[in-house]
Amino acid sequence: MLHPGHLWPLLEHLAPVADDALRAALEDELLAWVAGRAVSTPAQLGAKARRLVLARDARAAADRLVRAVRRRGIEVRPDRVAGMSVVTALLSTPEARALLAALGAYADAPPADDGDGRSRGQRMADCLLDLVLRPGESGRAPVQVTLTVVAPVGALLGGDAACEIDGQVVPAEVVRALLAALTGHGLLPADAAAPDATGTDLHPEPDTDRHTDTETDAETDAETDAETEPHTGGGVDRGATADLAAQLGWQAREQQELERWWAECERRVLSGEHEPGPDPVPEEELLRWLTEHGPPPGEEPAEDLDDLGGDPSQDPCPVVDPCAEQPLPPRTDSAPCGVEGWWARADRAVDDASAALLAAQQAIGHARRLVTTADHADTTDETTWQHGPAGRVSAARDALTALHAATDDHRAALAALLQRTAGGGLADRPRLALTDALTGALLALTDLPALRRADRAGTGLHRPPATDGYRPAAALDRYVRARDRRCRFPGCRHRVPPGGELDHTRPWPDGETSAANLAGFCTRHHRGKHQAPGWHHDLAPDGTLTVTAPTGLTATTEPPPY
Repeated sequence: MLHPGHLWPLLEHLAPVADDALRAALEDELLAWVAGRAVSTPAQLGAKARRLVLARDARAAADRLVRAVRRRGIEVRPDRVAGMSVVTALLSTPEARALLAALGAYADAPPADDGDGRSRGQRMADCLLDLVLRPGESGRAPVQVTLTVVAPVGALLGGDAACEIDGQVVPAEVVRALLAALTGHGLLPADAAAPDATGTDLHPEPDTDRHTDTETDAETDAETDAETEPHTGGGVDRGATADLAAQLGWQAREQQELERWWAECERRVLSGEHEPGPDPVPEEELLRWLTEHGPPPGEEPAEDLDDLGGDPSQDPCPVVDPCAEQPLPPRTDSAPCGVEGWWARADRAVDDASAALLAAQQAIGHARRLVTTADHADTTDETTWQHGPAGRVSAARDALTALHAATDDHRAALAALLQRTAGGGLADRPRLALTDALTGALLALTDLPALRRADRAGTGLHRPPATDGYRPAAALDRYVRARDRRCRFPGCRHRVPPGGELDHTRPWPDGETSAANLAGFCTRHHRGKHQAPGWHHDLAPDGTLTVTAPTGLTATTEPPPY
């Protein structure tokens, strides 16, 4: 059931998870999911892995998203064919989907001439060049695009549930930022840490509901002197402050002891004391090293004192053989011979090393204080989030519980979004998908006015009825596309095009135009269903599609769950 192609989605999505236990649990869940399916392609495994990671490791996923947004850009690399190049743009998912849809709309706008042998992809590439390199010469009217956004109620209320934009799995924060840009106002109240919606820029300063900017905290704390009163702001509790104060006191005692020891060492060196004491002193360590290794490389004493200038018999700075059994001459602060001896240089090196060691100890102590402060702030931030509206919404098991956990302002903002139609960047009224809580299957698709009418009439919600014709009615067309979303051919991950490509499993008029007889396909597999001989398709009333190949191999696909 597994082949080498399945390894790459695991490496791409599970390997970055830092928690060993969480990574192992995610891997077990993914392998169990693969074992329960007849056919599982690497693309399907990758989509499932994205959803699990977003649901179980939302905080780390948000951090990776922030870093990815910051490194967005354009890259060019040579193609395998000489003379061609590949341009790669790293964009957010809604921008990338909108860019692709806009180029497709421009390419489809002029009718294809009989003499135009370009494919649709070639026309899209030419339109991109015209719009970027010759924006004033194309004369093409601006186009509008439609993005299909699927978001759980909890995600719109500030939770961490994974969402979809044109079938691509994205974090909830991306959808909230997109809605803020399209509607002209933030979906969530300002106190809910919603994305900034003052403009239509899709790239505000990256922020997440539970993201703690430890770099900023570290920079602020770095400006605080070690001897000042410990910082108690930023939500650090009393126990954390006490622990921090204890660490600061320990670091101060350690620093004072280090300074006292080096002061004693320097006093002994300057006074010329060489009697061994209970603790070794630096000059004895230096003498031992010189005895074993000789003077440092490049600093051997001159053999000919005439090179130094002066009379050898009267030289007050005689050369001392470190290997000879003789007492170490006393240190002099100056060298009348005009040349600094190796002893002075070695002594200065010891002083520099002691200063560097002291600075390193101070830096380590300061770094420990920064880590402790950041850990306490991070824990406090996580606890505050969990007990806030967004945390309660994320912990909710279903949409009704999420609505109950939300604040009045959250519910009012959500109702305002569902009420909007056209204008404000929305091409259609937002729809409510009623799904099975266990399987995630789509049961009904409605909007706020229809929901109110059903409530007054007491009829409940149902699938759209069959259409008395070949083409499905608007409600039925919308329902089938929302149910399938992607091509139903086993293993295919292409989106169902926004127009057409809904196929009658039993040809019309023998088969009715209903949800039980319609399935969405991409253009390629829709043509293959009708033109490739020997293939058999069977669609169950619940949308389960069974495809039998000419060889007898059978594969079953179900509509993707919500």
